[in-house]
Amino acid sequence: MATAKPATRPANPQFSSGPCAKRPGWTIEALSGALTGRSHRAAQPKARLAAVIEKSKAVLGMPADWRLGIVPASDTGAVEMALWSMLGARGVDILAWESFSKDWATDVTKQLKLQDARVVSAPYGKLPDLKAVDWTRDVVFVWNGTTSGVRVPNGDWIPADREGLSICDATSAAFAMDLPWDKLDVVTWSWQKVLGGEAAHGMLALSPRAVARLESYKPAWPMPKIFRMTKDGKLNEGIFKGETINTPSMVAVEDALDGLSWAEGVGGLKGLIGRSEANLAAIAAWVAKTPWVDFLAQDAATRSCTSICLTIVAPWFTALSADSQAAAAKKLASILEKEGAALDAGAYRDAPPGLRIWGGATVETADIQALLPWIDWAFAQVEAEFTAAKAAE
Repeated sequence: MATAKPATRPANPQFSSGPCAKRPGWTIEALSGALTGRSHRAAQPKARLAAVIEKSKAVLGMPADWRLGIVPASDTGAVEMALWSMLGARGVDILAWESFSKDWATDVTKQLKLQDARVVSAPYGKLPDLKAVDWTRDVVFVWNGTTSGVRVPNGDWIPADREGLSICDATSAAFAMDLPWDKLDVVTWSWQKVLGGEAAHGMLALSPRAVARLESYKPAWPMPKIFRMTKDGKLNEGIFKGETINTPSMVAVEDALDGLSWAEGVGGLKGLIGRSEANLAAIAAWVAKTPWVDFLAQDAATRSCTSICLTIVAPWFTALSADSQAAAAKKLASILEKEGAALDAGAYRDAPPGLRIWGGATVETADIQALLPWIDWAFAQVEAEFTAAKAAE
């Protein structure tokens, strides 16, 4: 397959799925107003923390009666707080179809060791049977599978009159997909995803139903300090007003505010979703005319517009052993990085071999379009190398 080396590289080759690309035009000067060296409990820093909360709620269109707090340990910390604080009051279904959703299943079944826990699973590229979910129970799921590029298509499968809580890890969906707040009770994400913020801080959003669970149920296990959201049986409201459980980075806070201001400037949530969907559309048009590649997500309705996962379907590749497939895919990502066309674009380590291209709102569609010829060229180099090696055997 003869493919000419492209002449134009993406202006920004950062396609990592986390931490993700900074917003267009970002420079270190965006952090110049950070209140470094100040106590996060002082009035001005606390006001900056509260501003992150209020701006996030406004951009996302979160209902006024929801609480939103800044919590430790990124999205992982936010999810863990919800699982350890709320589960056990009733049975739980966990949907697992990629790495992180499988992690939550492990936490529930092997760490919390809940007896009435059911894992509803599916392989990479597919969704579990959403109709199999029992909404008399709590349900834990990711909105978008960051390592598989498979998302739930909408919230129609979640009943409004559910008895259990809907606990949703939305870290690669928030700010890029339309979250139906009336179908959710707990929603988590991190700054390092769609708005390209700095890592280490998580966001935890609670519906009134989730707050009621926290105030009416006490888990049987000890609760670490960084997980505690209640005091004397009542919600610690300070957490949701900028009084963080542990010390936050005011530099990261300033960066989060910068990303939120940028989000407002590109049309808010509608603009952010439009940018991400345009990136997916550009890749979809290329996949449709490129015979050697396909989406890992088999159903077009479930294809992620952020963590866009691609698999190699060329006959010479599929004929390789599993180890050789992994080596070929790794070589492809390595060539793209060496050429400065795409950084960190390899598939997640537990996922099938291929590429994972971040298409969140901070990525320019023009950069996606500039990348695609480079993928064609790099694949031709890998094909030549591996077919030559096979012929020499």
